[in-house]
Amino acid sequence: MSRPVATVHAVALVGLDPRPVRVEAVCTSGLPTTRLIGLPDSSVREAADRVRTGALRSGATWPKDKLVVNLAPADLPKVGTSFDLAIACAVLAASGQVPVEALDGLWAVGEVGLDGTVRAVPGVLPAAAGARQHGARTLLVPDAAGSEAALVDGLRVVPVSDLAEVVAVLLEQAPARRALPMPPVETVVVDDLRDVRGQAVARRAVELAAAGGHHLLMAGPPGCGKTMLARRLHGLLPLLEVDQALEVAAVHSLAGERRPDEPLSLTPPMREPHHTVSGAGLIGGGTGIPRPGELALANHGVLLLDELLETPRWVLDALRQPLERGEVIITRSRATVRYPASVLLVAATNPCPCGHLGSPTRACTCRPDRVERYRARLSGPLLDRLDVQVELRPVDRDRLVGPADGEDTATVAARVRAARDLAAERWGPGRLVRDAPAEQVRTSVTASALRALATAIEQLGLSARGFDRCLRVARTVADLEGVDAVRTDHVEEAVAYRLPDVVAVP
Repeated sequence: MSRPVATVHAVALVGLDPRPVRVEAVCTSGLPTTRLIGLPDSSVREAADRVRTGALRSGATWPKDKLVVNLAPADLPKVGTSFDLAIACAVLAASGQVPVEALDGLWAVGEVGLDGTVRAVPGVLPAAAGARQHGARTLLVPDAAGSEAALVDGLRVVPVSDLAEVVAVLLEQAPARRALPMPPVETVVVDDLRDVRGQAVARRAVELAAAGGHHLLMAGPPGCGKTMLARRLHGLLPLLEVDQALEVAAVHSLAGERRPDEPLSLTPPMREPHHTVSGAGLIGGGTGIPRPGELALANHGVLLLDELLETPRWVLDALRQPLERGEVIITRSRATVRYPASVLLVAATNPCPCGHLGSPTRACTCRPDRVERYRARLSGPLLDRLDVQVELRPVDRDRLVGPADGEDTATVAARVRAARDLAAERWGPGRLVRDAPAEQVRTSVTASALRALATAIEQLGLSARGFDRCLRVARTVADLEGVDAVRTDHVEEAVAYRLPDVVAVP
């Protein structure tokens, strides 16, 4: 009599793309061996020893016949320890310790320890979302990751602490617990825009960048407030929608940077990688299936690149396509992965290696060739993608010792929210001026404003992309003013943020 094939479903993540995996187990006549097939990597092949030891320590038995476990489809690489729990459930059913019928519609994700405990793994949230997408009704997860998986609507999440509880639940000897999501929270951003003295033009540039999602470049000597302004831009951004927050949490979960018991945060992320960051660290990569980099981790938030020109040019140039597309595409021999990368890039740099070129208070000590090589690290195509460019000067003594001379974060953030609400009404929820269709942006521009912009573009020698970016910045200026038509004065302000080139590129 043939023995039944026990099947449990699991999820393989290729980036954030969930691929369903059938974990099939069957006991056949032969020597008591365990064979794991289906293109597993080394960590998956080791699952046999982990699950066997954990099952024995939990009071279960291990088949004394030949055991074959197949992870289908066989042409999909299986990476990581998240398949342990599904393998354990399939083996328990194949060996007759739990009924095969109990596995109907069951999905599982988690690592099994040698003592039988079920442990959390990176990527539980996107795995749960993928299981639901592919029709899962019930998902077994580690106890520690229950609240994270429960963020996915329409899925019955059953947390389990060890294999003994798994057996009890499948035999209906113990009630299946139900995981509940933790309520979303808002992280308080304490840095206030009033801390920045002077720099009225740069403050306006920061407001424009936050309102329209425009990429921002600030250049100036050390200590003039570039980094302070960049960090305070984060506090101007409105809270995320729940679906946006879930997407952010999924990327952080996959990268292993999110605790399983951490509540869903509605605050936009802010990433500030050091200027020595590698290309893989910034864009994503690594061995096997590429992991998300800083760009994807900053999705729906701010990516702050301080000391921009200290970063190698080839690393910076890798930003070109992701900034244009709003996503990262990484192709390797084993897989092509996509990560969301809808970021607001804020870059800060010194004008030269010593930092004092053009400073009214200190003379620059750099040779012209050093300045040229330094500035050449920012290529023209990347500079063209930075919509708002502003040059900062040192703050004079009277402003430093005097009272605060600018608006606070709450006041400016209210204008930013109002401008974003206008854009959402015009182009749909979550759409920024930066991402709106070009033709629709153009329809709200008056004829005189278009003529003025065309004249400015001809004088400045800007590209077609520069024309489009200036038009979008002018649209944001009008939204901050609360008017529908883009006028000539709006265009003139937008063009002013392309003049002069704050970093001249040869």
